[in-house]
Amino acid sequence: MAKCGACGPGYKTPLDAMKGPREEIVYLPCIYRNTGIEKPDYLATVDVDPKSSHYCQVIHRLPMPNLRDELHHSGWNTCSSSFGDVTKKRNRLLLPSLISSRIYVVDVGTDMRAPRIHKMIEPVDVFWKCGLANPHTTHCLGNGEIMISSMGDPYGNGKGGFILLDGETFDVKGNWEKGSNLPALGYDFWYQPRHNVLMSTEWGIPKVLANGLDPADLKTGSYGRHINVWDWTTHVFTQSIDLGEDSIPLEIRFLHNPDAAEGYVGCALSSAIHRFYKTGNGTWAAEKVVQVPSKKVNGWLFPDMPGLITDILISLDDRFLYFNNWLHGDLRQYDISNTRKPRLVGQVFLGGKIPRDGPIVVVEDQELKCQPEPFVIKGKRVQGGPQMIQLSLDGKRLYVSTSLYSAWDKQFYPDLVKEGSVMLQIDVDTEKGGLKVNKNFLVDFGKEPDGPVLAHEIRYPGGDCSSDIWV
Repeated sequence: MAKCGACGPGYKTPLDAMKGPREEIVYLPCIYRNTGIEKPDYLATVDVDPKSSHYCQVIHRLPMPNLRDELHHSGWNTCSSSFGDVTKKRNRLLLPSLISSRIYVVDVGTDMRAPRIHKMIEPVDVFWKCGLANPHTTHCLGNGEIMISSMGDPYGNGKGGFILLDGETFDVKGNWEKGSNLPALGYDFWYQPRHNVLMSTEWGIPKVLANGLDPADLKTGSYGRHINVWDWTTHVFTQSIDLGEDSIPLEIRFLHNPDAAEGYVGCALSSAIHRFYKTGNGTWAAEKVVQVPSKKVNGWLFPDMPGLITDILISLDDRFLYFNNWLHGDLRQYDISNTRKPRLVGQVFLGGKIPRDGPIVVVEDQELKCQPEPFVIKGKRVQGGPQMIQLSLDGKRLYVSTSLYSAWDKQFYPDLVKEGSVMLQIDVDTEKGGLKVNKNFLVDFGKEPDGPVLAHEIRYPGGDCSSDIWV
């Protein structure tokens, strides 16, 4: 937790956060939906302290009271946006369920290593009070409220809106957005109050993507292609930035410096990183700054295999950008000292669809001379590819999990569903850039008591570079 406990939650600045204590435990939602195991999803607490006798072990499991929720991402009741408010304490972790639309509030303050359920918000409360469903990203606001983005309406259609919760009672207060003009789709979001802006992204129509990816749906407008711009003060949707057909923009991050008027978004299907920025006339625009070339393949769903960028992170000093290619199997580090020209400085392969001994043959590759070797660590061949990533506060360790979303895991990596996901740790060179696998670190979720499970997002108890926003 933050050393400055008397100063309220989090840290005064992103650079102060980099001086915070080393992570000792992490939380991951673990999903059983689509695995064939009729057990509830749960929140796993994992020991990541090298000095601990339980290093790389799951030390606690908090099962949810319901089946097939599809836990996905998590967020805090309060964070660095409320630094200085001594009445606030980071002690509740929110777990929105992507499929059931249930929202769990978890008490991590009473016993950080053994969380417990504090409150459960039923889907009907979200449906009736907000007209929204399929909650995704949670961010704490500086005024004490909690905001959760949604992907759809209660009928499974797409709808980009935001659920507002009371930060003390966790009651549903209603919608954050104002007016009738709303984006057709929603997913992730980030806000930057000093520029009076909130940016949101688009995945797809919930009922279309719920059970897998049908290539035919890509041409029907069922998947996203826009960054949506909102007025932070009036809560009105003001602008849409088109990133192109079949782009599917997912995770979006402003630079951590609260004065910055730029950031990045990762587009899954087009496998591109776009830099968004404020223009001279006060509107917003985007430019593509990284393109991961597709690989021409035989023996797969499409003749061209995209990298599929599904997560991005920016180091707290705004120096490095990290992202994954879930299908190609690599994790990348870019120097963004020049934000318009990211420079590749680190890359590791951690699985993916194209190992040399697999059924897929790469017939044309603009980047690699040969297909990578299978990734094996501690005698285990890793199924799936690098997916969710989380960076240590000091920027020296990158944690990686391999599950994307249970239905897509089942479709693209059936062996991942059979064997369970893993969590890995990558050592980061923060001077010159560079990534290296820690061969002594493996958390194998294939060995869980109720059977192999799909572990997803990684969260630190004291906040991290994807949970905290500075205002």
